[in-house]
Amino acid sequence: MARKLKLTRAEWEIMEAVWKLGGSPSVRDVLEHAYPNGEKAYTTVQTVMNTLERKGLLGREKIGLVNFYTPLRPREHLVKAEIRSIVSRIFDGSIPAVANSLLSLDDLTIDEIEEIKRIVSKKERELKGGRS
Repeated sequence: MARKLKLTRAEWEIMEAVWKLGGSPSVRDVLEHAYPNGEKAYTTVQTVMNTLERKGLLGREKIGLVNFYTPLRPREHLVKAEIRSIVSRIFDGSIPAVANSLLSLDDLTIDEIEEIKRIVSKKERELKGGRS
């Protein structure tokens, strides 16, 4: 895949709704799930979903007058692509710089630090071939 996937905020909101709903939701299903208070119009959601289809992220099947959409990529795939983009753009490709930035946040809790330590230890064990 040569081109980079770049999603707008609205595209992320729509994709999150499609993944959470599962199956093949309609535009109406996504609209009601993602914007239960009418924050977006039906036509806006439909336009974004059609854009996501053109980007190769949603498949579309028309049954009668209704379009049903299926995610073509797992959430994890798009999250990794977005993180790679942020690391490259903002941190010049440096993972340690990302970690340092996260650990420098003022509202980081002790529990979050402990969880980060567990994640790092697990990854370290995986990279060493499962040795403890």
